[in-house]
Amino acid sequence: MLRLAPRRSEHVVCAGGGPVLGAGEMSFREESGQWVVGEVSNQSTGYCPDISSWPAVAKALDAAGIEQPSGFIYEVMFRRCPACSQLNIVREEDFVCVFCDEDLPREWNVDWAGR
Repeated sequence: MLRLAPRRSEHVVCAGGGPVLGAGEMSFREESGQWVVGEVSNQSTGYCPDISSWPAVAKALDAAGIEQPSGFIYEVMFRRCPACSQLNIVREEDFVCVFCDEDLPREWNVDWAGR
């Protein structure tokens, strides 16, 4: 199911606090009388989804009849530091915690299921 909320709203609130398969920011535009995705990302600090969540996003857009690109226009890599537990956004392939300088895992490790 595709759930939409106004920009700057909280993704966790939009999803009713439940688990999700994908989350992020999305913009739309009209082309030839139909809605299409203009931009889409997995940028959600509420859920911190992995970039591998794209198929779930595409499936929800398909079900809504909305044309989309082949993947996220802007991908955000989230990682949790195993040393200090802080959430990090990995930039420029620099897998180092900005809080404690420890190495971050290469694989996604932000599992919010137990919160």
